[in-house]
Amino acid sequence: MKPSEWLRGTLLTLALATTPALAAGDGTVTNFLLDNGMEVVVIPDHRAPIVTHMVWYKIGSADEPPGKSGIAHFFEHLMFKATTNHAAGAFDRAVSAIGGSNNAFTSYDYTAFHETVAPSALGEMMSFEADRMRNLILTDDVIKTERDVILEERRSRIDSNPQAVLEEEVDATLWQNQPYRIPVIGWMKEMEQLNRADAKAFYDKYYTPNNAVLIVAGDVTPETVKALAEKTYGKVARGPDLPPRIRPVEPEQNTRRTVTLTDARVSVPAFTTQWVVPSYHTAKPGEAEALDLLAEILGGGNRSRLYQQLVVSQGIAATAGAWFQGSMLDATNFTVYGAPRGDARLADVEAAVYAEIARIASGGVTDSELEKAKDRYIRSMIFARDKQDDMANMYGATLATGGNVRDVQEWPDRIRKVTADQVKAVAARYLKLDHSTTGYLLPQTQAGN
Repeated sequence: MKPSEWLRGTLLTLALATTPALAAGDGTVTNFLLDNGMEVVVIPDHRAPIVTHMVWYKIGSADEPPGKSGIAHFFEHLMFKATTNHAAGAFDRAVSAIGGSNNAFTSYDYTAFHETVAPSALGEMMSFEADRMRNLILTDDVIKTERDVILEERRSRIDSNPQAVLEEEVDATLWQNQPYRIPVIGWMKEMEQLNRADAKAFYDKYYTPNNAVLIVAGDVTPETVKALAEKTYGKVARGPDLPPRIRPVEPEQNTRRTVTLTDARVSVPAFTTQWVVPSYHTAKPGEAEALDLLAEILGGGNRSRLYQQLVVSQGIAATAGAWFQGSMLDATNFTVYGAPRGDARLADVEAAVYAEIARIASGGVTDSELEKAKDRYIRSMIFARDKQDDMANMYGATLATGGNVRDVQEWPDRIRKVTADQVKAVAARYLKLDHSTTGYLLPQTQAGN
């Protein structure tokens, strides 16, 4: 199924592609505005005759009207339907005919559509994308058919997956007021009621050039991209100016909450604990960078404290780690997780994870440990430059959540400036157990434990 939702597990695997990172390959990144307000970013990389073309709309599930959950993801699907100029499926067939690939995804803060093709096909891709930005044909039959598709997607990807069900419930508990508490795919009862009027209103309001960012990475020049963009996207009329994306404010959290799901399909117990923390867009200077490095030191890989202590030294965990999802428009979450190995108990793994957090919050990290983490983190971003789609994602996710090109380019310098005291400070300030939300996924036999 082509259009798909970014679920929490997918976000984890794409962490490198959604965190502000290094500037691009072997050329200077260029950005400019078309007359209709569409921002364009060009990331030259001439190592291979390939180009990645992405359109990011600054609209995601967290922007949906109350009672209309799932409309952003639903509309991602509808964008693959017929327009006044092309039959349904024509775009896909055109991409396949030239050996390219295309896809789309929806997240809390944005919706993106992308194609990877030969440079000679860039103008054609722009023409297709510009066409469906304004010229979709939305009939009741189209709405009904695609609504059935997303309902089945929810049944197969969420309702039949215990881990996905728990993740939804944890999100709804972690966020007390912020719309991140609502799943990207939507709640079933609200999805069932989505209709043509909802889709048309959503399309007319948000799918406009002045609410979009075009990212082109690959074997291109800024001059070529600008000429093609003006010829295609530049012909699309500017939409109404949208108000600032001001969302409900998350209240101060002063309780520890737990969510438990037991299911016969679960064979190994696991837990996640999450805290509300600032994102790159909302943090004070240096805080988000310190949270990134805290996640790396605490649980970023096989050299992290959690892995070395719980998996290698104590041998009680099959897995243990941490991550920080920095590219969000509003506040975000910091997560730790773990699962036992062999005869070890989940409670022992959980306690050991919390003990490592407490050690950092009270004793901090060493300068050597911090420098090695910085080197690993920045090196991983350098490796990410080898993939055009990673580079396009880095810039697109940053610009769609309130950042700019300079934020991406200056990120390594800001990481280098983080001190051990800053890492200790964010651990002590934000990772308080009595302000957390923990989700437990348990086998049916552990229901009474």
